[in-house]
Amino acid sequence: MNKESQSVITVTETINCRGHENIRSEHKSTFEITKERHLTEKGTCIIAVSADKGAADLSDEFKKILSDNRSLLKTTLKIREHEFTILSCGSSKMKFNHPNDLVWRRSNFVCPRTVGIYSDCSAVSIPEDIINILKTGEKMTVIMEASFNSEAPSPSAPPLREFFHSFEEC
Repeated sequence: MNKESQSVITVTETINCRGHENIRSEHKSTFEITKERHLTEKGTCIIAVSADKGAADLSDEFKKILSDNRSLLKTTLKIREHEFTILSCGSSKMKFNHPNDLVWRRSNFVCPRTVGIYSDCSAVSIPEDIINILKTGEKMTVIMEASFNSEAPSPSAPPLREFFHSFEEC
């Protein structure tokens, strides 16, 4: 889906995935969704498995938007009646070429799996209600909205306190 409003362009990707009994959601700086079907207890950042997309499967248009330092990513986790939104930034360093994984990071570290940096939450910050449902193996939908404002200045560092909601709580 592509929406244009004046100089803002938005592209949406939908990921279908499911929980797993070994989901721990304890990692303090990242969270991950993977195409892998199995999960060991060592995967403390993984919140969902059996995803229908990895970073390499995202559309070229979506990747192009998130490859700009001025881009923003809004990720919404939807499971049963619950919704939780995470805000992140894009980066010109992103490559989106990992075949299985999607990783959101609180830091600015980028690797082939990274889809968001300076995220306002990590695995440990995702509401317990959602994690408990995921531990039962329930299906989850992840909506990722990448947006780009061509008139926005490229930040040298993200305006964390002004941009991110509830930053201190994460």
